[in-house]
Amino acid sequence: MIKRPFITKEQAAEIIKKFPTPFHIYDEKSIRENARKLNQAFAWNKGFREYFAVKATPNPSILKILKEEGCGTDCSSYSELLMSKKCGFKNPEIMFSSNDTPIEEFRYANEIGAIINLDDITHIEVLEKACGVPETICCRYNPGGKFAISTTIMDNPGDAKYGMTKEQIIEAYKILKTKGAKKFGIHAFLASNTVSNEYYPTLARILFTLAVEIKEAADVEISFINLSGGVGVPYTPDKEPNDILVIGEGVHKAFDEILVPAGLGNVSIFTELGRFMLAPYGHLVTTAIHEKHTHKEYIGVDACAVNLMRPAMYGAYHHITVLGKEDQVCDHLYDVTGSLCENNDKFAIDRKLPEIEKGDILVIHDTGAHGFAMGYNYNGKLKSAELLLREDGSVVEIRRAETVEDYFATLDGFWNVIE
Repeated sequence: MIKRPFITKEQAAEIIKKFPTPFHIYDEKSIRENARKLNQAFAWNKGFREYFAVKATPNPSILKILKEEGCGTDCSSYSELLMSKKCGFKNPEIMFSSNDTPIEEFRYANEIGAIINLDDITHIEVLEKACGVPETICCRYNPGGKFAISTTIMDNPGDAKYGMTKEQIIEAYKILKTKGAKKFGIHAFLASNTVSNEYYPTLARILFTLAVEIKEAADVEISFINLSGGVGVPYTPDKEPNDILVIGEGVHKAFDEILVPAGLGNVSIFTELGRFMLAPYGHLVTTAIHEKHTHKEYIGVDACAVNLMRPAMYGAYHHITVLGKEDQVCDHLYDVTGSLCENNDKFAIDRKLPEIEKGDILVIHDTGAHGFAMGYNYNGKLKSAELLLREDGSVVEIRRAETVEDYFATLDGFWNVIE
């Protein structure tokens, strides 16, 4: 697969005249098309809803686009709940999936009518003290062990801090029923960023089978099953992207084989995608500002791990395109680095790229999710702007870049003193 940027060198040069690099930019047209394709893939389920994982790209302009495409939001904190409410999402369009949850966040989630997803059986007591048990409630399942598709281990749920055991979740539904809950859901997240059309169907079979067991063991009928996230994107150009239509049909087949014969054919299917919804449709755009020739060849750019943490944090691969040199031979070996006082502040290590000169504009791909969102202020660095490429080709700023005044804003009176 060839990764091509959704902006050209000429477009980038015009944008930079008004919005200097570094910045994140998102492609509205592709975001909408992808959301519509997801809805098409699950159109067979009348209750289907995508609850976009706000943590992936917490920007109101993005959330409003997704709302227009029929999506809800998945929130994990008070701030994300508040953002969703301010963007016009209403019960039952908000899912609250948190862990080690402060009691006031349970209270606020209940106040705005969000569907609360309990991470642990002990949280029932906390929730009851906070606001009482609502009529609609969800519980998170963790089967433990390793999660595999065929002979390939995809992830290790047994090491994850999330979710309840099967025995705990069955007991939790029994308790919740006695406390007034009437509509029940199951949620699980067993693997991250899978590039396999088999992940969702395999997970669905596990959860559909569990729903049948719960019906028999707890006398509770599951109303919705949330497959959560985990459907990923191909960060490297050698992989093919997931086919969401194939994935949706795989879940449909499991639904018909397991839930329908058990009398659970009215169960609604939810998804909670972040990376799949946004990652390919965001770029971090940065300018080469230095070159260094020592034991290795280095290209220094004006972005750093503050703008995109994943390579420094996980060693994650993000493809890089040098605008205007897309078709040139990649015959130079570079480390592409930021300016943080940390040696892991590298967007690429030993990456083959065309020759890069100071002033060249680089696009770092697949930053539409878990890109800007994971930013921080180490070394006193400031977060960049976020831009939106509209369907008509215009570009608008949807979050301004931070200023030094923002950086000092929480230090009462300090900015006035140093001025």
